[in-house]
Amino acid sequence: MSRYKEVTEYVYNLKRLGPKLGLRNIRRLLKLIGDPQKSFKSVLVGGTNGKGSTAAMIASILMAEGFKVGLFTKPHLSSYTERFVVDGKPISEEDVVRIIYELKPYMERMARCKRYRHPSFFEATVALAFKYFSEQEVDIAVVEVGLGGRLDATNVLNPLVSVITNVHLEHTRILGDTVEKIAWEKAHIIKPNGLAVTATNRDEAFKVIERFARRRRARLFRVGRDIRFRVKDASINGEIFDLEGLRDFYEGLRISMLGLHQVVNAATAVGAVESLAYRGIIVSESSIRRGLENAFWPGRLEIVQKSPFVVLDCAKDPAAAATLRQEVGRFFDGRRVILVVSISSDKDYRRMMDEFCGFSNLVVACRHKVMNRALNPELLASEAKLRGVEAFIVDDVKDAVKEALKLASRKDVIVVTGSVFTVGEARELWFDGRYPMGRDFNESV
Repeated sequence: MSRYKEVTEYVYNLKRLGPKLGLRNIRRLLKLIGDPQKSFKSVLVGGTNGKGSTAAMIASILMAEGFKVGLFTKPHLSSYTERFVVDGKPISEEDVVRIIYELKPYMERMARCKRYRHPSFFEATVALAFKYFSEQEVDIAVVEVGLGGRLDATNVLNPLVSVITNVHLEHTRILGDTVEKIAWEKAHIIKPNGLAVTATNRDEAFKVIERFARRRRARLFRVGRDIRFRVKDASINGEIFDLEGLRDFYEGLRISMLGLHQVVNAATAVGAVESLAYRGIIVSESSIRRGLENAFWPGRLEIVQKSPFVVLDCAKDPAAAATLRQEVGRFFDGRRVILVVSISSDKDYRRMMDEFCGFSNLVVACRHKVMNRALNPELLASEAKLRGVEAFIVDDVKDAVKEALKLASRKDVIVVTGSVFTVGEARELWFDGRYPMGRDFNESV
């Protein structure tokens, strides 16, 4: 077994400790390694959906302006190294091994101390990220929040600007059973006298965020009110839109990511970057244009093949499933859709299947392999049949994709979705150098 595999298995095994929320532990761990988070500026991105895409866009714009940029996101699709990126390049396996070996004695010391507990998987991962960004001397780190905000390990940062993409019901046993309660948790990433941008379109959530920002004397900007956009054109090659930002009007901005929700994410990213002017950081229009056009976030309405089209999307909750339904109708209306789906067992799979079955003609239910978290595919197939959609089971994700390709005509669309883990496994068919048996893989996008 390689040292990298040993180290990642050690880190993954920390998941048995569960999602231990709270800042006391992570603050202690970071202090033990020299408080690396104090050596760089940051942008903190929270919300229910769209965090990763928005963070990737912000990072891309700042890179286009010439900053050295760290990007921390979660979860990964295929490799743990994807979570830690500097100027578009993931951390090396060797650096993961080295830093975890440096962290391990401190974590074990904390476990022996009654005042602390053994750092969790996410706390160890955050510490790795901040130490790596400090070593790399990044100018700005764009950091995605893990869970909620108030007690999330990333909330030790004092960011230049805090971003809350949107607020929907999620992790209700931990964050609360109403949108208002969840919004309150997420609002805590807004700092005293800070800057904040949100794209939430739910007034009940916005009112909570607005009250919280007012109490902290923070300046809050809202997409749809302070930042406005108008879509001009859309195709499978991307979206083109005009945007009236906080400082300037931008005509004909382009993103390669697909979907109206990605335009919202782009508007949020531009608002966040423009707000940096209040901190003395001015980003040019040309950098905003280049950064948005160059930004890429895999597995989000990602077309990996044509004839038939194969679309990968990490829709992992009812809100994301509803967005996927809208965008499949927008880009592929009238085509037969074969759905390959695996959903984690802690998700609201019935509401998700309501949305998925709304655009699917055939369902192939399968089971992703991550930590025995996948729902039994028999349940998914049963839910599809209850909604009048033909369904069958192929247990393995990759085998399910291959079976869908055998059944598809050149004009059909195969949509692979239900979880980041599902998409990560399927994506390896195109991007690890191997191709499954199927139709027209030489036409991969």
